[in-house]
Amino acid sequence: MNSIQKAQELGQEFWLDNIRRSWLKSGELKRLVEAGISGLTANPTILEKAIIGSEDYDEALVALAKTNKKPMDIYRELAIEDIRASADIFRPIFDRTHGEWGYASLEINPWLAYGTEDTIKTGKSLFSMLDRPNVMVKVPATTEGIPAIQELTAQGINVNVTLIFSLEMYHKVAEAYISGLEELITRGGKPDKAASVASFFLSRIDTAADKILEQRIQKGEKGLENLSGTAAVASAKLAYDLFKGIFYGERFASLKAKGARVQRPLWASTSTKNPSYSDVKYVESLIGPDTINTLPLETIKAFLDHGKAERTIDQEVDKAKQELEDLRRAGINLDQITDKLLTDGVEAFSRSFETLMEEIEKKKSQLSGKEQPVSTGSGKPRRS
Repeated sequence: MNSIQKAQELGQEFWLDNIRRSWLKSGELKRLVEAGISGLTANPTILEKAIIGSEDYDEALVALAKTNKKPMDIYRELAIEDIRASADIFRPIFDRTHGEWGYASLEINPWLAYGTEDTIKTGKSLFSMLDRPNVMVKVPATTEGIPAIQELTAQGINVNVTLIFSLEMYHKVAEAYISGLEELITRGGKPDKAASVASFFLSRIDTAADKILEQRIQKGEKGLENLSGTAAVASAKLAYDLFKGIFYGERFASLKAKGARVQRPLWASTSTKNPSYSDVKYVESLIGPDTINTLPLETIKAFLDHGKAERTIDQEVDKAKQELEDLRRAGINLDQITDKLLTDGVEAFSRSFETLMEEIEKKKSQLSGKEQPVSTGSGKPRRS
């Protein structure tokens, strides 16, 4: 039994944070499933690298180049085909666990991150086009995204809430999911048909906090060294503590009795950015029941090679609280950091998406033997 399979026995699911068409065709994804991977996430940056940074999609693009389809339509067709194929590979896991495990996720157009109604409309359409029970549409945890999460859940649509950085926003996300389930029941729907995960992004929190700490240490401030690399894991442990209070509390008990599923915390951005930290820092520290860790391929390999699977997510919670308090006393404003990380995350995904649209148009023109001017419009998200 490998380390992923041991962690599964402790109640944690592992997803691949990547997708490539060649992995679907070569059997690589099926081999990862045999190793214990039971789900998959994709985002605009991942898909930009997959579609533009490889030859995997050239054959499909040659065929699509002969059509009059716009880059957005071409992207959607390519992405939906891959997510469907991935979902089909995970379907036996989904069936065996009665819908608990085995999902594939695809991001809603990040240009819509600050538009509630557009997010709802697009999320509903995308979920319908994916046409699989074990897919999730990804909605960013912006202020405008919260009511969209609630409404999509109320329509029985599976939602992966992405780009969560703060405990405050995590609480809002959980409340939106529960309110959505309550509305789903009011409308006559069955709550067991809706599933959701809350994706808490981690390593970026440490990167931002550590940068501030390092600047102050360089200026000669004392007593800050032990705070480096503590913000993300401490935040995740408190998020899990909050999760237990919400989803094992009285309010959710009545929903659970009707078949509702808990909204599992998903640990994202778990590749280690700082080379001085363990390459499995954001895996080993966060193992426990009702959780998911979505990992890039290199982190999967590292955890399989030398990772330890022990229940850690609800250990040393008081220490985690103290670490966040120590950061606050040291003048590290995590609210400012996480607000900026959310804004930066939306903008980064939007830039990747715009680049992807432009490059699809270029590639389409090259493959069809025609050079055409590129004009896809600005991909900068706008607040409503």
